[in-house]
Formats: sequence, C-alpha cells, structure tokens
Amino acid sequence: MILTVTLNTALDITYRTPELIPHATHRVGDVVERAGGKGLNVARVLAALGHETVVTGFAGGRTGDVVRELLGGCTAGGRAGSAGRTGSGHARTRPGGRAGSAGGRSAPAAPTRPVDALVPIAGATRRTIAVVDERTGDTTQLNEPGPLVSAAEWTTFLGSYDRLLTGADAVALCGSLPPGIQVGAYAELIRRARGAGVPVLLDTSGEPLRRGIAARPDLVKPNADELAGLTGSREPLRASHDARRRGAHAVVASLGPDGILAATKDGVWQATPPSPAKGNPTGAGDSAVAGLLSGLVEHLPWPARLTRAVALSMATVLSPTAGDFDAEAYEELLPRITVTEHPAA
Repeated sequence: MILTVTLNTALDITYRTPELIPHATHRVGDVVERAGGKGLNVARVLAALGHETVVTGFAGGRTGDVVRELLGGCTAGGRAGSAGRTGSGHARTRPGGRAGSAGGRSAPAAPTRPVDALVPIAGATRRTIAVVDERTGDTTQLNEPGPLVSAAEWTTFLGSYDRLLTGADAVALCGSLPPGIQVGAYAELIRRARGAGVPVLLDTSGEPLRRGIAARPDLVKPNADELAGLTGSREPLRASHDARRRGAHAVVASLGPDGILAATKDGVWQATPPSPAKGNPTGAGDSAVAGLLSGLVEHLPWPARLTRAVALSMATVLSPTAGDFDAEAYEELLPRITVTEHPAA
C-alpha cells in the first residue's frame, strides 16, 4: 500500500471557456469538480496504475464532504470498484458540461480507487479554481486559503498517521500546510516514517521544504523555482547536489519542458520528453510524483522511474481535466522519453 498525505486538501473545480478576457463576462462550457490537493492527485494516478493507495490529511465542512464523496466513499481497509480508464473517475460534471475522457486504450493496470482515511476537522476544506482558455490552452489558477487546524485535530491526525504507516510500502508528503500547522510538520512526519522503516517522498516548498529536508527524506521532488529557493542556485545540477548535502537521499528536480533531473547516490540522470506539451499543466508534477513512487515500490531502476514520471507528467498536461492523465498519450510517450546519464555521475 502507498500512503499519500495531503494536509491541505481541496475541491478542484475546472472551468472551460472559449476565451478568457480580463474584465469581461464569460459563459462557461464544462464545469468539472474533483477531489484535489497534491497528495490526492498523486493517489488518483497511482490507483490508475493499479496500486493500492490510501489518502490521509484533513477534510471539513460541506466542501470536505464533497471531496470525500468524490473519492468514492471508501474507508480505510476497503476499496471501491474500478475508477475507469484514467483512474480519475472521482469527478462530477455539473449541468452543461461533460467529464474529461482519457480516450483510447486503458491505463497500464487494473485501476482501483484511493481509500479515504482523511481526518475530519471543524474548518471548511478549501476550493481551487482552474479556468482553461480553450483558444490558447492556457490555464489561470485561483487557490483559496486552507482551514485552520487545531492542536487537537493535529494530534488526532498523528495517531491515524502512525497506524497507517504500519501497512505502508511508501509514503508521500505533498503540498502546502494549512493554517494552524507548524512549519516543521513535515519534518516530524518524515521522522515518524523513517522510524517505521517506510520510504518517504517530500513534495513541498519554502520553509516546510527547508525544515523537512533536514529530517533526511528518501526523495524530494522540487521544481526549479523551489530548488533555487532552497539552495540559492539556479543551476539545477549544482542545486540538486546541494539539496542532497542538506539531507535528501535523492533529489528529482522538475525542469518544465526540459524534463526532470535526478541526483541520487547511484548516479545522475536527466529524462527528457520528445517535445514540449501544450495544455493544462495542473497536476503534472503530482503525476510525476506518482511515477516515482510506483517505480520505487516496484523496485525499478532509476532510468525506468524517470521515464514513467516524465511520460505521466506530459500525459497530464495533455488531459482536458486538471489532475487527470491521458492514458493513451501515456502509453505512446513511454518509448519516446530519452534518459541520459549525466557526465558528472
């Protein structure tokens, strides 16, 4: 089982409009709602790849109820039925729209649904709004702040987290921290995972990343800006080595259209897509995390993990719905990803 942690879950809402014009009134075509937040996006992709996944974090208020409904109504210890071709069947389309389709062939393995182990809180789960301009393919993102989490709710979460770790093969700690959660929260969760012998991936930014990396996670996955903010260097290879010296066992840096760079104890590789993908980038990094995690638990060599991560990331950009990936595009992209061992290795 792979455990994903999303402390700041969200209800992701995607609007599609023929053209986004500032200061104008717009008619929206499709409206798709999806359980969101980085760790939930990761879990959805993992489930589409056939991995048993459990999601934890916080959910509260009416928005939290919708998030849990869209997850499929599962509780820890059980699984719902098939999630469909992309593994993202946890969406609903409001009147006037339609849910995005992966198209073509099915996902690489029998898809499942993530298991819901979210901890209830008094505050209301946030919403995020993605507005897709169909003329240009560009996306405008609006993110609400998260709910205030109390000390008692955090203590309840820690007890649940420790129990879930006993059955986990790997854990991913993803996204921002909601108000009320201290900035060293991820460092504490990393130490608990390491104490339980569970490999841990950290995907966050800013001070939570700085504090978390000092707790020695097995893998961190920053983008270029996050890596520069951590290390002060804009040169990806130098910054990745610096991040490893700060505590990360391995660093996989997202380089946008240039793919990803991995600095590990076994070597340094860069995985590059065949060409830039134009579309909605929302969730692309989360899909890359799912590729890395699935490769970890399947004991794949680094080049194979990176190939999967880049193909999933590109297939997510090509999907019409935020946090989804196009299964047909993924299968077509896999043999076209180029992985080069860096001479510095």
